[in-house]
Amino acid sequence: MKVLVTGGSGYIGKAVIRELRAGGHTVRALARSDRAAQAVEAVGAEPVRGTLSDLDVLNEAAAGVEAVIHLAQAETGEEDLAAAEAMQDGVGAGTYVHTGGTWVYGDTGGVVGEDAPWNPPALVAWRRPVEDAVLARAERGGRPVVVRPGLLYGGDNRLIDIFFTQPGKKAGAVAYIGDGSQHWALVHVDDLAKLYVAALRAAAGSVYAGVGGVNPTTKEIAEALSHGAGLGGRTVSLTLEEAREQMGPVADAFALDQQLTPARARAELGWEPVHTDPLSVFARG
Repeated sequence: MKVLVTGGSGYIGKAVIRELRAGGHTVRALARSDRAAQAVEAVGAEPVRGTLSDLDVLNEAAAGVEAVIHLAQAETGEEDLAAAEAMQDGVGAGTYVHTGGTWVYGDTGGVVGEDAPWNPPALVAWRRPVEDAVLARAERGGRPVVVRPGLLYGGDNRLIDIFFTQPGKKAGAVAYIGDGSQHWALVHVDDLAKLYVAALRAAAGSVYAGVGGVNPTTKEIAEALSHGAGLGGRTVSLTLEEAREQMGPVADAFALDQQLTPARARAELGWEPVHTDPLSVFARG
């Protein structure tokens, strides 16, 4: 299958391209710069020069493939929706896989699945109208699929590294918010890449939580990160107000108590996360 990927030079994107290539797929990847083009070429994709605001480029590129995986982070909901519509118009009856996120559920109050009610923090409240419009294409002959990843780890660790590990190294202790009893719905980047590839065969209108099924508490995570950073397990609690001062609006998302299950993707796609011990990964640094 020939697949177009946006965000291919990023953390998730490179893992997805490698997984697609391992499965025998041909990959084209949007690249906004020479550096991005070199990055996607290095993992086996043909670069397509452009950005998410180049709607004609997106439409033409999507028209030349059988499926699209949209991973790139848009600046606004309006930009994300415009890009999604351009690519869905282009790919037609081919599969279009859109990226959401589990933060839209807010505090889950226990283990939930994809049909749980939404209660998003302001940071991701814009996702609802975008995803509704994307999924509505199923009623008009399209094949939209939405993947909502949990908080990623493995490889660069990105958000966790930027907001917790690196500041912890400077402060001498890794922070957690409140009493640390809230849970994070984690997923390893390599497992998530496999889910995106599996989603190419999903039924139109499907939605999947991209989570590993392991939901440790934030205090457990902070302690493991501290060991991995050579800090001997030292941690410190921040109030939500202190976290907002240090991290900005994303603090409200990190403060959520979330537990989700990958049961639907297991049942419908045969996807099985194999990385189920995130604390040991964090503790190794």
